[in-house]
Amino acid sequence: MEFEALKKEKINFQYEDLNSKKKRVQSIISRFRKEYPNPKCHLDFKTPLELLVATILSAQCTDERVNQVTKGLFKKYRTANDYANAHQEELEDDVRSTGFFRNKAKAVINSCRVIDQRYNGKVPASMESLTELDGVGRKTANVVLGNAYGIPGIIVDTHVKRLANRIGLSSKTDPDKIEADMMELLPKEEWTYFSHALSDHGRKVCHARKPLCKSCKINDLCPSAEL
Repeated sequence: MEFEALKKEKINFQYEDLNSKKKRVQSIISRFRKEYPNPKCHLDFKTPLELLVATILSAQCTDERVNQVTKGLFKKYRTANDYANAHQEELEDDVRSTGFFRNKAKAVINSCRVIDQRYNGKVPASMESLTELDGVGRKTANVVLGNAYGIPGIIVDTHVKRLANRIGLSSKTDPDKIEADMMELLPKEEWTYFSHALSDHGRKVCHARKPLCKSCKINDLCPSAEL
């Protein structure tokens, strides 16, 4: 698209109503289906419990680092009861390299005690139950629900938060409010897919400092595109 035409489109974005925005999001999804046909969670896991622990550890830490730590951690602690009975200082040492290790170890132990005692060792599969666990907010809950249980959820990680603002899906900064805005725009069945696709787009194209707008497949659908 020519720059002047794009410039004209940007002006129209300012007056975009809800229905127009929904149509634009559908166009973005359609293009993402070709670019990111099968996006997935970047955390390694085999069970809902492993995913829950990994997601708690991923706060302010890269997925790559978490995967390095959990490779040994998941061999040492296999059940919620194992974590529930872990020594705080020992678990802190096990997860130290993920940062904020004291708070993370405490959250894992406390959460797993509840899971062990109240849910017979099985990670609950509802937003209400998950967010009652220590260290589990809506983002972590949606990661578990969407990837371990196949229950649609919008996962507002650092990439999704940045792109939701840039693409004009939400003007909010609070992750829970961004999630609410996106829930209104997207069909429920697309929630988990779009979260992962948007996150991958942020990793590969729409970088925080220097987004690659010229090579972006949705630049004509983005009010922040610079060509």
